[in-house]
Amino acid sequence: MRKLNFADCTAVFLIMSALARLVHAGEPPNASNVATDPVKTLVARLDLARYKATLKGLTQFGDRRQGTDRNRAAVDWIEAQLRGYGCANTARIHYEFNTPEPRKAGDPLPPDDPDQAVGGGRYRGIVAPTGVNIDSSRQPDARLRTLNSQPSRDGAREEVYCTKVGTVHPELMYIVSAHMDGHGWGEAANDDGSGTALVMELARVLSLPDVKTERSIRFVLWNNEETGLNGAEAYVAQRAALQGQEDPPGSGRYPEPKWLGMIQHDMMLFDHGMPRRDGTSSTQQRPEADVNIEFQSASKFAPGAQELAWAFHAANEAYATQYPASVGPHMTHTDSEAFMDHVPAISLRENERGRDIGAGWDPHWHQPTDVYATFSDDDFRLGLNAAQTTLGAVGRLSGASLTGR
Repeated sequence: MRKLNFADCTAVFLIMSALARLVHAGEPPNASNVATDPVKTLVARLDLARYKATLKGLTQFGDRRQGTDRNRAAVDWIEAQLRGYGCANTARIHYEFNTPEPRKAGDPLPPDDPDQAVGGGRYRGIVAPTGVNIDSSRQPDARLRTLNSQPSRDGAREEVYCTKVGTVHPELMYIVSAHMDGHGWGEAANDDGSGTALVMELARVLSLPDVKTERSIRFVLWNNEETGLNGAEAYVAQRAALQGQEDPPGSGRYPEPKWLGMIQHDMMLFDHGMPRRDGTSSTQQRPEADVNIEFQSASKFAPGAQELAWAFHAANEAYATQYPASVGPHMTHTDSEAFMDHVPAISLRENERGRDIGAGWDPHWHQPTDVYATFSDDDFRLGLNAAQTTLGAVGRLSGASLTGR
C-alpha cells in the first residue's frame, strides 16, 4: 500500500467535503436513496434514551474533578463501556500534571480562564457574571457534597481512547473527542458529560459488527481540560510525531494514523438564549436553539477547518432530526485548541464559547446546578442532534458502509 502524503490527505478531505456540499445542495433524498444510504441507517441507531442513560451513568462519579479517586473511577468506567461496545485497540495516554504556580500580576491568563475570550467573538447584549464554584455549601445535595469532597492531588494522570480501524486506509484517521473531567461541585452533566456521552454513543454505533469504515476513527475522552487542556496537549506532545508510521514495518498497522481532522464536543445541552436584564436565564430551551460548529479563523489550518465545519453543517441538514446547525469562526477554550495548528480542528457545542458562554448565557457552567436533573428532554435532544450531526459527517468522511449491503 502506498503511503499518502499531505497533499493526498488534503485532496481526500476536500473531495469528501465537496461531496458533502453537493448532497446538501441537492434535492431531498427519495425513498430509494434513503434505503441505500448506510450513514442514514447508522444515524437511526442513535436514540434519546440511550444517550440519556450513558450521560446518567457518568454522573454517578460526581463532578469527576481531575486528580481524584472519582475521576480515576470514571476513566475506568468509560474504558469498560468502550470495551463492551467492541471498540478496538482501547488504550490510555499517561502523563503528569502539576498545579502551575499562582499567576502574578501581569502574567497572561490561562487558556480556559472565563475572563478572556482568545479568538472568541465580541460580547454583545446583556452580560451576566461567570466563574467556577469552589464553595461546597452551595451544593444542597448532601450526597454530592460528600462525593465531590476529595480534593485534587498532583501527579500521574490517564485518559482513555479506542479506535475504529479503517479497512482501506488504516493510516488515515479522524479524531472524535470530548473531555470527561469537570468541576464546580455538581455532576458536570453538561460540561462535559454531554459531550462524553455523545462520543461514547458514536463509538458504540460505529463499533457494531456490521459497520465498516474506509478510514480510521479514534474516539478520545480527554482528562484535565478544566485545568487548561492538559490532557489534549499531552496527547499532541506524545503522538503528533508518530502520525502515519507503520509499526512494525510491513504490518499494515498504524498506532497513530495521520490526522485528517479533529472534532471536539463540549457542552451540548443548554441553549436557552441571552440572560434577562436581571441576570437570570430562561428555564426553557429556546425554539431557535442550534448546534454551533466552530472553527478558529486564526489557526494555521483555518481553510481546512472551515471546510470541515461546512461538511458538518451539510450533515446536520441531511441527518439531524430537530435542531439546525450554525457555523462560526471563533473556536476557543476547549481541547480542539491543542490540535488547531496541527490539523483541521472544529468544536461542536450549544453556543459560541467565547462570546455566549463567557458572557454568562449558561448559568450552570461550573456550578452546583450542572446536574442531570437540571436538564429537560428538549435539552437532551439538542445533544442527540449534535450526535446525529457528527455521526452523519464522520460517516460520510470516513467512508462508512454496512456489510451485506
